[in-house]
Amino acid sequence: MADQYGSDFLSVTDEDGTEYELEVLSSVEFNGATYLAVIPADNGTDPAEWQVSILKSTEEDGDPLLCAVEDPAELEAVTDLLMDGLFDDGAE
Repeated sequence: MADQYGSDFLSVTDEDGTEYELEVLSSVEFNGATYLAVIPADNGTDPAEWQVSILKSTEEDGDPLLCAVEDPAELEAVTDLLMDGLFDDGAE
C-alpha cells in the first residue's frame, strides 16, 4: 500500500462496464496470492454501517482482475489474517 497512514483507493469496472471506486482497508498475502479488504469509497463515516468485501487479486490474459473468494475455507483463512492485521496494535 502506498502509505502506512493513508488510504488507498482504486477504481474497478464490472462486467457491465459500471465503474466503482473502492477504498482498500488492508491487504494480505496468502498462498502466493494477494487479498484485499475493501469498502465502497462513498460508504459514509460510520464503520458499523460499512459493507466490507474480500477480493482476490488475480490476472487474466495479463490484465489485473479482482474476484470474489468462493471457497469458504480460503475466505475464512484470509478473513482471519486480514482481521489480525487490522487490529494488531504492534504489542507482543
